[in-house]
Amino acid sequence: MSDDWYPKDKDELMFAIDRERTALLNLASSLSDDQMSTPDSSGWAPKDNIAHVTEWIKSFIGYHLDHRPWHEVLRVDQRLTDAEDFDGINDLIFQRKRKLPAWDVITEFRDVCMELYSRLNALSFEDLMQPRFPDDPEKRPLMRWVLANTTEHFAEHRAYIERAVKANHS
Repeated sequence: MSDDWYPKDKDELMFAIDRERTALLNLASSLSDDQMSTPDSSGWAPKDNIAHVTEWIKSFIGYHLDHRPWHEVLRVDQRLTDAEDFDGINDLIFQRKRKLPAWDVITEFRDVCMELYSRLNALSFEDLMQPRFPDDPEKRPLMRWVLANTTEHFAEHRAYIERAVKANHS
């Protein structure tokens, strides 16, 4: 998570999220079904990257917006979330979603993004800039997790997909 940049208002936030979401979807749309399902050297196909970011958006909504227990939202053993075992969590997400067809993954990503947009639009910019955790000594705003689970995560996984497609064409 980076706290280098925060949007100046909600319009700038929504524009940034939509820009990165669109870039990820445009990349996916440019790939054939075979390319969407071809794993890279780590074993993840482009569709797996998109399924991954989709699950983390769901996690953001359930945990950060609905304030439900993180392990319940992710449907994982609480020990994984207590330890912040992101590798373990990501592996479980991968195992659950890896057999889904690319079209289903893309459809779910679009649907979850629409839910996210609706939820973010219901909040004021001031709400997003309030500390996420009342006991956080750094008083980090909810916005930090919004960006980490949207613009930053979308860009990160778009770069993974671009590298994998390039490597698979070499």
